[in-house]
Amino acid sequence: MIDSNSQKTTVSSMIGAPVLDAAAQTYGHVREIAVSPAEDSAHVAALLVQRTGKEADRRKRSLLPIKALTITSSGSMRLLAEAALITTEGSPGEFLLLERDLLDQQIIDVHGHKVVRVNDVDLLWIAPEDEGTDLMLRITGVETGLRGAVRRLLKGIPPGALDPLLARLKSSTIPWDFVDLIDRDPSRTVKLKIEQERLSKMHPSDLADILEDLAPAERQALFVSLDEDVAAETLEEIEPRMQQSLLESLNSEQVAGIVEEMDPAAAADLLSELSDERSEAILGEMDPEERQEVEELLEFSGGSAAGRMTTEYVALDPTVPVATAIATLRDHDGDVETVTDIYLIDEAGRICGLVPLVQLLFASPEATLQSLPQGHIVTCDIHANGSKVAELFDKYNLRSLPVVDEDKVLSGVIHAEQVIALLRAKH
Repeated sequence: MIDSNSQKTTVSSMIGAPVLDAAAQTYGHVREIAVSPAEDSAHVAALLVQRTGKEADRRKRSLLPIKALTITSSGSMRLLAEAALITTEGSPGEFLLLERDLLDQQIIDVHGHKVVRVNDVDLLWIAPEDEGTDLMLRITGVETGLRGAVRRLLKGIPPGALDPLLARLKSSTIPWDFVDLIDRDPSRTVKLKIEQERLSKMHPSDLADILEDLAPAERQALFVSLDEDVAAETLEEIEPRMQQSLLESLNSEQVAGIVEEMDPAAAADLLSELSDERSEAILGEMDPEERQEVEELLEFSGGSAAGRMTTEYVALDPTVPVATAIATLRDHDGDVETVTDIYLIDEAGRICGLVPLVQLLFASPEATLQSLPQGHIVTCDIHANGSKVAELFDKYNLRSLPVVDEDKVLSGVIHAEQVIALLRAKH
């Protein structure tokens, strides 16, 4: 048995290693290390071993559960006398095979918000603490640096001779808990699904950077795994050519579900880059109210103020109480993070006031919006070009800019992030 409670190893070190039978004779050699993601993604379930001995035996491979093994003090793997073996003629499709599916593959480091390539996988043998527990082989992390690459390159050299060299190389290891796997092969029995909770906590711009760094197949696999709202926010951060590439494999109904979650202005920009036939098909699958908002914005040039504005804003009658305004904000369907002001409009829809949200915090629920301190009203014409919009934001240090038509009726709002995107595109 293992002298201590644990013993480190790696995938590259284990592949090809001998497995002894109960009589200390070579039973076979490790060909793969299998994990069952559906049962336990943190521990190795079994070893796929190529048999030795007679020619008939050499054509067989045994799937040896980790609990059927013991580790000697010298580090050798040995079968327990009572071990029950499962023999298979091919690779078990229900497993994740660490060498085949991880080494040299691109994965997402969700902690570092980047895409990396796997050079090796760190493992840890954990000895049974008593007779009632089994031997375990835990996955501790993936190596992405030079140390893992050198270990694989010099495979076959005794570990003791290699250790001094490896000790001088910097270790770049990502803990297994911070790794998300991408399955790009639809024929696999078990898909390695991205954990939505962790991805949803990432900033959309970080997700966009990750998508850009991935190879096309992995990029598509990751994108289709995202929830609609996360996919929508991420799509807004991606340049048009890649947007079109990501949507190519999706049908119109799937795209419509994502577009409905997007800011209307961003959705209009996206659809304007597609063919008329494709755009119409997507619009036809959208809810009528959201479709109307996007269709109205599609009528304007992308370089005009109207082409940059969103119709998701909060506008109320000046006589509305603060309590009603707060309730309206809570029911707002748009991106609440971009709402900085409440616009006051008259019966004709013309803007007549602006109340910063912070003022609601200091007002009594019964107070009317028109009685609160007002912000300065700066507007732009619906046909104003991008340079004029940027000039107004810079001159007045704006967080948002109301857009009005020829009759001074509020038509939409441009937020600072949209101006930043405009300036970034120019450079």
